[in-house]
Amino acid sequence: MKITPPLKIAWFVWGLGALFYMIGFFQRVAPAVMTEELMRDFNISAAALGNLSGFYFYSYVIMQIPTGIIADTWGPRRLLTLGALVAGTGILIFALAPQIIWANIGRFLVGGSVAVAFVGCLKVSMNWFPPRYFAMVSGMALLAGLLGAILAGTPLRLLMDFFDWRTLMLLSAVATFMIGLAVWIFARDFPSEKGYADFAENSPAPDKKSRGQLIGGIFKVFKYKSIIPLFFVPGGIIGCLLTFCGLWGVPFLKTHYNLSTHQAAVLTSAALVAWGIGGPFFGWLSDRIGMRKSIYIAGYTAALFGCSVVFFIPGLPLPVLMGALILTGFSSGCVILTFAFAKELVPISLAGTISGIINMGQMIGPTLMQPAVGWVLDQKWQGAMENGVRIYSLSTYQTGFTLMVLWAALSLGSLLFTRETHCRQTV
Repeated sequence: MKITPPLKIAWFVWGLGALFYMIGFFQRVAPAVMTEELMRDFNISAAALGNLSGFYFYSYVIMQIPTGIIADTWGPRRLLTLGALVAGTGILIFALAPQIIWANIGRFLVGGSVAVAFVGCLKVSMNWFPPRYFAMVSGMALLAGLLGAILAGTPLRLLMDFFDWRTLMLLSAVATFMIGLAVWIFARDFPSEKGYADFAENSPAPDKKSRGQLIGGIFKVFKYKSIIPLFFVPGGIIGCLLTFCGLWGVPFLKTHYNLSTHQAAVLTSAALVAWGIGGPFFGWLSDRIGMRKSIYIAGYTAALFGCSVVFFIPGLPLPVLMGALILTGFSSGCVILTFAFAKELVPISLAGTISGIINMGQMIGPTLMQPAVGWVLDQKWQGAMENGVRIYSLSTYQTGFTLMVLWAALSLGSLLFTRETHCRQTV
């Protein structure tokens, strides 16, 4: 009798998708350490910079539901390979952009293509690991992505002392193409395609669904209780974290804590590192005690408290500032529970669809908040300039950051309207 795949094989297949997700996260937050260079090279304001960064999220959000449907029909191998090829092309366009419109197009292609990475990793997790591993492996996927975010922090800023941002983007495009090739050569959708036994819960079945049935699955998942509030929950705190660490945190810390770009990048990277650690921790803890909702609420509340301290209490001692950022990042890892939570509320046949829908809700936060904060900064700008770049006052930043905190508070409230699954498939 065939045996299920050894964990080392499962981790290898999963790891190829995780590398692509890491590249996607790298591209997501890279603008944070090159804000001055981008504003100067393209001669743009804060609102335009927020829009440039936001183009990644616009297409990322749009692609989530199609990605979930395609993941349930194509399988992760084709999905991840095609995504990597398109992402590499988008990065090339961004790196070579002579004008802001081409940079926007490149970011748009990157965001739409890397949108498949996380859902693809989730499908690999479902197909190649026992069901009891799902929440933990999902957390490891988040950790892999955040390694990309860490590389886009201090390491990228240090490299920019020797190479310009365009050269570094070109190198990342080459790496993305290589990952796509490796996925196609080595990865497979199911263990049976490599000679192992499939897990009974996830065995491939002939797909006979019509296009209408596939689209109907989108509406079907929202008929299950708790899905609508879960759709909105993660975007609140992710909006805070990625808008700060992924775009406005470095200039804020430079201006109001007199830090260098390198030092500010270290602080924002610390929050992202903590986020990466928090994801697997919350996944493990939830699986261990058999609860989703209460752990989620506790983590979310701590994250909201931490970011409020950073945003609204000026002049914090550096250790306190770093502690608040680490608390925010670590506690934000609780959002990884959304995927396991939602998967347990719908039929397993809709697992890819619900993953895409939840990931869409998660990214609505930074999609709206990055350009919105930039718009507020420009509206409140008092005319200060330094080296050709606009400088914003503390009160201006706090007005913009208030939008994020309000969004997160409303999202936390919607979590109260979900029902506990006790880590079991309920339908």
